[in-house]
Amino acid sequence: MSEAGPPRRGKPPVFLERQSYRRRRVIDTARVLPFIGMLLWLVPLLWAEEGAAAVRSSSAILYLFGVWALLVLGAVVLSSRLAAQGRYGAEPGGEGG
Repeated sequence: MSEAGPPRRGKPPVFLERQSYRRRRVIDTARVLPFIGMLLWLVPLLWAEEGAAAVRSSSAILYLFGVWALLVLGAVVLSSRLAAQGRYGAEPGGEGG
């Protein structure tokens, strides 16, 4: 129980395993993704409808489809990262999720 040097004051450093930290950040991103998508889908409501710079409905539909495609792509990337981390990060007999 003898330590070399003077005793440390303050909070001890917090150690988080790198894999569990990354997994939690990916899970947090997956939780936020629907809200980001909702906000991006609401953007066309802010576009001007009157005046010379009116937005055509075909542009709005292409925008919505593009947002949808990006959301699907983001969900695929996040789910593959979670699956890979679950496959290689889980130990037999461990918590696993």
